[in-house]
Amino acid sequence: MSARVMARWAASHGLMRLALNRGARQGNLDARLMVDPAYLADPFPYYEQLRETYPLSKGGLAWASVHHDVCTEVLRSDDFGVARPDLILPPPARAVLKVVGTRTSAGPIDPPSMLAVDPPDHTRYRKLVSRVFTAKAVAALRERTAIVADDLLDQLASGDHGEPVDLVAGYASLLPVTVISEILGVPVSMREQFLHWGDGAAASLDLGLSWSRFQRSEADLDALHEWFLGHFARLRANPGEDILSQLVALVDDDGGRLSEPELSATALLLLGAGFETTVNLIGNGVAALFAHPEQRAELAEDPSLWPNAVEEVLRFDSPVQRTARRAKRDTEVHGVPVQAGNVVVTMLGGANRDPQKFDHPDRFDIHRANAREHVAFSSGIHYCLGAALAKMEGEVALRRLFERFPQLTPAGPAHRRPTRVLRGYDAMPVLTNARVVAH
Repeated sequence: MSARVMARWAASHGLMRLALNRGARQGNLDARLMVDPAYLADPFPYYEQLRETYPLSKGGLAWASVHHDVCTEVLRSDDFGVARPDLILPPPARAVLKVVGTRTSAGPIDPPSMLAVDPPDHTRYRKLVSRVFTAKAVAALRERTAIVADDLLDQLASGDHGEPVDLVAGYASLLPVTVISEILGVPVSMREQFLHWGDGAAASLDLGLSWSRFQRSEADLDALHEWFLGHFARLRANPGEDILSQLVALVDDDGGRLSEPELSATALLLLGAGFETTVNLIGNGVAALFAHPEQRAELAEDPSLWPNAVEEVLRFDSPVQRTARRAKRDTEVHGVPVQAGNVVVTMLGGANRDPQKFDHPDRFDIHRANAREHVAFSSGIHYCLGAALAKMEGEVALRRLFERFPQLTPAGPAHRRPTRVLRGYDAMPVLTNARVVAH
């Protein structure tokens, strides 16, 4: 790696890492959430400590809130915009980045990604993508998703000779990456490669990355960008019926097309969002149902409960734990002054366990009447474009799995991913057991 890349890490992550570690030593709860290994296993006690302060707590580098009403207000407010790292870094770090430059390939939180821009750019990108990524298009994918699930479960069954199998590697990750690959016209044969690249790219969502994680993230983002540029050229020469072929050819109301950087950022976001959230949703859902066998039995008796069960998984153990917004002007949040440029971290995982919103929030309950009022997919104009796809895939994947293997059991401790923003498992050993139901 060049000195320029090392300087970029130092400015964008190294200094932030030092600040977070210092804050954690001084007892700042949000800083501890970002650096304490115990957080990976169980962040919820930390959230409850933060909940004692209303409406905002002083976080490691910003304001923070775990209150559902506060988070919803901030996420929907026109007074707040995206909180890109280049906008919230301290002045010395921004000065370094101005000299050394940023990465040539945009990541999921770099412009022109939809996650990193406000209107009018965000409005234009979302409008274009929404033309092809419709609810009708997602509904049409349900049957195909079920076929993919059954094929993967066939392989999972044939590979189990009384030995544990990894449910994440063999099913939870492969199902969504296969579906999104088909949506984007990406060769399914490359799905393992995309999972590898996606794992590295996902780390870029976290603050204070170590040097080794940063190097991996940079390399994987660059590899994805280069691959997509070649893919766009192939789709222009031989367009298919996939969504990405339509995006490549699509023009906006003014007759303009998405530029190569805009296409690359959009494709990367769709790819990552298309499987990262769902991998976590499936793994978290399996873990919750392992821990609540009585509710698993109810789902077996009454499959109509599955859609609400998926909403409850999203609420109870949110695949995305936090997002942030930056004040565009001096404003107030529930009476607390917030100055222009200040950042508010909305703790989605904590908001989804707010006792003011959800009765007995630490109880997993597939019958919860207001489970769908979670903020697992954010809220406001940046509400996740792929939420309907993730819910559909999660429902199909979990239902098919437990119907096919009614005696599925853990075969050892599952392992959490080493990420803070994304919460899920990267390994989950299971035994499918003898009694298998044919499909």
